[in-house]
Amino acid sequence: MISSSNTFIFDMNGTMVNDMHYHELAWYNILVNELGAKLTQEQVKHQLYGKNEELFARVFGPDWYTDEEIDAITQRKEALYRKEFLPELKLIDGLDDFLRIAYTLQIPLAIGTAAIPSNVDFVLDNLDIRRYFPIVIGPDDVKLSKPDPEVFLKAASDLGVLSENCIVFEDSPKGIEAARRAGMKAIGVASYHTPKELENSNVIAIINDYYDPFLSRLFLDY
Repeated sequence: MISSSNTFIFDMNGTMVNDMHYHELAWYNILVNELGAKLTQEQVKHQLYGKNEELFARVFGPDWYTDEEIDAITQRKEALYRKEFLPELKLIDGLDDFLRIAYTLQIPLAIGTAAIPSNVDFVLDNLDIRRYFPIVIGPDDVKLSKPDPEVFLKAASDLGVLSENCIVFEDSPKGIEAARRAGMKAIGVASYHTPKELENSNVIAIINDYYDPFLSRLFLDY
């Protein structure tokens, strides 16, 4: 294991790109307007975590849809999300500079996300930032979803770094809780949830964007 002063692990949706409202609207269209789920838009918002098959089990009950049906529905939803969000696709303000500095300083970087591979590719390739992230852990790489810590523990393990040296950037309470369970500090990104919702014992800062002056402290040891 490398004893690095800091290692940065990023969630993706809502943390690197401000796209959660687009996911929310796409899911609302599919779940409520097409499939007839009795949910308000606010209730849909609170279902946006974990793997898609877990979402369907929570909303409709286990085994209501087959794996093949869920996959087909999910692909339609993700295509709708990508079509609607593409004109607005950009990194959250300041993140481009932040990643460039971290990369130049050889700070280990990884992504730990519940986003399916096609959505990861959509972000990393359209924004040309794949070079920053040698490790990307997605839903197919873990058995358990956030708030279980598996995704972040695997990212740290694959990077060869100690969990206690990792700082997780997250926009969701469940993701921050996953970091806490992994023994990692967290920085909350208040793009989708309120700062109050992001509070936890491991949170060292809550930011609106990556121009926040607090982040300069993370580079002091380099």
